[in-house]
Amino acid sequence: MTRFTLGTNLCFAINRFPEPDAWAQLVREQMGLTSVQLVSDLLHPFWPDEVLQRQTEAVRRATERYGIEVHSLMTGTFSRTNHLLYPQDELRELWFGFFKRFVDLGVALGAHSVGSHFGILSVRDVSDPDRYRARVDEAVRLWQELSFYARERGLAYLYYEPMSVPREMGYTISQARSLYERVNARVGVPVYLCLDVGHAAHPLERDPYEWLAELAPYAPIVHLQQTEAGYSRHWPFVDEYNTRGIVDARRVLDILSARGREDVWLGFEVMHRERYEQESEVIPDQVASARYWRRYLPEDGVWHP
Repeated sequence: MTRFTLGTNLCFAINRFPEPDAWAQLVREQMGLTSVQLVSDLLHPFWPDEVLQRQTEAVRRATERYGIEVHSLMTGTFSRTNHLLYPQDELRELWFGFFKRFVDLGVALGAHSVGSHFGILSVRDVSDPDRYRARVDEAVRLWQELSFYARERGLAYLYYEPMSVPREMGYTISQARSLYERVNARVGVPVYLCLDVGHAAHPLERDPYEWLAELAPYAPIVHLQQTEAGYSRHWPFVDEYNTRGIVDARRVLDILSARGREDVWLGFEVMHRERYEQESEVIPDQVASARYWRRYLPEDGVWHP
């Protein structure tokens, strides 16, 4: 039986609630959640050591004060770059160092795992078979090497998120599965998938429930958003969008209970554009999304339909 934890990715807090006390209070007292996925925009491995140490301590104090677990760490919007698929050698090396420090931050905060997307290919590299093969071979090797570092540091696993276009990797079910198998052929800790119910953008595979059913065995993390078919809208779970969207909480829980892992972390990834009309909706929409899902999963643990 699958045990679920309902939490939230902190993408909504970037530049709105950068103070750890602010987002921690919001998550616990207004959303009623006790688990977060911290994004690198709020605690960035490229910051100077002394700054990073002070900010890490601030996160620890805030999460302890409000009784919040940092479940995992994930890269954010400011670091949505090529990462381990950079065509330049020195930049791949730089980002590998970023991920090692990210692992260290995860350990310092008591997280289970850290992750990102697999990497993003340049237009030139995705168009040239030889360059494509060389870049992907190297990225697989680097993820594997990182997994051994994660084992040394004490993390349970790493993860990456299948994305939506060929340059981003994992854009079809079969490619996501084959890449997962290839990476995990030699690892220190497992390198799992983080699924997103909105990342079903391939024209022939736009059913998010098919992605869940096929890939849930490899995914201890699932991002939640309301969306339309073929898009990744990152809408909140409010009446306006629930009537238009395709993501049904009961159906998601049912598939993951039948096909998923023993423990699954469900995390909101609800985003608002920086528009005047939307700014006042950020907090109410986050709270409403949590309440909507709590109708179906009243408390963390085994789901009972």
